[in-house]
Amino acid sequence: MAPPSAFLPAGFDPRRPLALIAGQGLYPMLIAKAARAAGVPLRLIAFEEETRPELVASFAQGERVMLKVGQLGHMLDALGDFGAGYALMAGQITPRRLFKGLHPDLKATRILLSLKRRNAETIFGAIAKEIEAIPVTLLDARAFLDDQLATAGCMTGRKFPIDQDYVDHGVQIARECARLDIGQGCVVRKGTVLAVEAFEGTDEMLRRAGGFKTDESLFVKTVKTRQDWRFDVPCFGLKTLETMREAGLATAALEAGKVLILDKPAVVAQARTWGISLLGF
Repeated sequence: MAPPSAFLPAGFDPRRPLALIAGQGLYPMLIAKAARAAGVPLRLIAFEEETRPELVASFAQGERVMLKVGQLGHMLDALGDFGAGYALMAGQITPRRLFKGLHPDLKATRILLSLKRRNAETIFGAIAKEIEAIPVTLLDARAFLDDQLATAGCMTGRKFPIDQDYVDHGVQIARECARLDIGQGCVVRKGTVLAVEAFEGTDEMLRRAGGFKTDESLFVKTVKTRQDWRFDVPCFGLKTLETMREAGLATAALEAGKVLILDKPAVVAQARTWGISLLGF
């Protein structure tokens, strides 16, 4: 029998419980739906003021735990209590909560004090190391969502309206920003860089870019050279599409096989309705 996802490790055992470590939004809900459809026994680790209540409610009392952001020791205990063989991180945690409003337990405090450079990547990398030391296998966060990834070509079904030279320029800028760990997106226009993504996130970058002349502007989303797919998957969804529309941006180029389009059929259909062209490169 073929595995339910190309992103699962060799020897994946679908009988062992999978703990979904769920942050905000639709992403963890899509994972839960797909994993359940694949027959994988699922457990939930949710976070106060982050995880959607409807996702929490879809799990029986004994199959879920609710934590404050930063309670790493409790999370590791929950993985043990669930008998989890695998874990998967899905959904953003509000960035500011990683630095302000955090509720670290002793385990998290020791980790934070050990980090020379404290950012989302180093924090989640340290958490991943603790999870795999239990040992629980932390899965590629694209697992089960193969059909939600950007695909090569114009996904909205029309000829992409931006010249290839300008697409190439945007891809070059986005990849260089990602290499420098600044961000994973940018907005360019006819060879000029209008905005690059940093700590403020994609939507705020798009709003900034909307303050300039936006005809023939292009939003590009890529990945880092050494992307850690266990906790860092670039996403594009209806919220981002709506922000593009409000900012006056009508084209986006997303790296195929790597950028996750959350609820892809709905996003592509809405993009067509709004006259926004989506390219996979």
